[in-house]
Amino acid sequence: MLDLGRTFLQSVDRAASATALVDGALRMTWSEWARAIGGVQRGLAALGLRPGDHVLGVLQNRHEAATLHWACQFAGLVMTPLNWRAKSDEIDYALHDSGAKLLVYEAASQESVSQSPLARTVARIAAGDIVSDDPGFAQAFSAPADPTPLARAEDLSLMLYTSGTTGAPKGVPRRQRAERVAALAHVAQNRYAYGERTLGVMPLYHTMGVRSLLTMALVDGRFVCMPRFDAAAALRAIEAERVSHLYLVPTLYHDLLSHPEFKRTDTQSVRKLGFAGAPMHDALLLRLQQAFQPELFVNHYGSSEIYTFSINQNAVGKPGSAGRAGINTRLRVIKLDSKNPQHVAAPLE
Repeated sequence: MLDLGRTFLQSVDRAASATALVDGALRMTWSEWARAIGGVQRGLAALGLRPGDHVLGVLQNRHEAATLHWACQFAGLVMTPLNWRAKSDEIDYALHDSGAKLLVYEAASQESVSQSPLARTVARIAAGDIVSDDPGFAQAFSAPADPTPLARAEDLSLMLYTSGTTGAPKGVPRRQRAERVAALAHVAQNRYAYGERTLGVMPLYHTMGVRSLLTMALVDGRFVCMPRFDAAAALRAIEAERVSHLYLVPTLYHDLLSHPEFKRTDTQSVRKLGFAGAPMHDALLLRLQQAFQPELFVNHYGSSEIYTFSINQNAVGKPGSAGRAGINTRLRVIKLDSKNPQHVAAPLE
């Protein structure tokens, strides 16, 4: 059960008729989504992809991106997502670095893909409503089928690219067992219950977006796709889908609270808040606490490499604190300027 494909099937077994995925007018139950994923898995095999191959996705948070991610987990392929705003040279770099055999893109990334020399050398599929000579996603993966778990826990699941602050972006490969353990830790640290509903707005090329996607398969939850953040659309989705928790960067919380429709939106379904990616100003923490009155407000501090270093489940009570070591983590605070990892700072009294 340590691979992600069988993990997904647990929700299918428990909650086959529950809504699993929402993208605008599109709604799929767990059983329907499983069949769609199986169809993509079969289509990927027909394209000649084999376990261990990379699939480069230059997509927003649309249903095709979520479905492709899960199909790769069943097939043993390495999902390699890239920012949909990536330039042609960045696409070239990722294709060369990962050796991806397939590129899936959409209208928002079409221009950069068309200008990428290496993109012309691999198979390509276009997602969504787009004019292209490449096969469309619905055309290439048109036949639903039951998905078949082919991956093992030790197989690679995902490769995220870092921001490249010390040079070119670096691919961070993560195994299926690491992704599953990270998702389990996220469920525990955020006290998610069965049937949670999340706003899938954090990008799937970032660890926050991937965590939101995978955790829903652990708790028979609902992933509400939001391709591009828009505060008004987010508020409508929160009310219509009865979103139960939010996991966002601070700037998006600010935009929600600042929107004129916030006070007229029913947000009572949101009981848990989480943030990561940047520190949150004390004033914003207090505004969110007053606006949502959440049961839990969690600050996550971590990275792409290991998911979460530390968490603070009392973000309002201890503003600015990164908290204590998260599940699956040990932390050591070293004396300032020390080069010896054994020089541990004295604990505060």
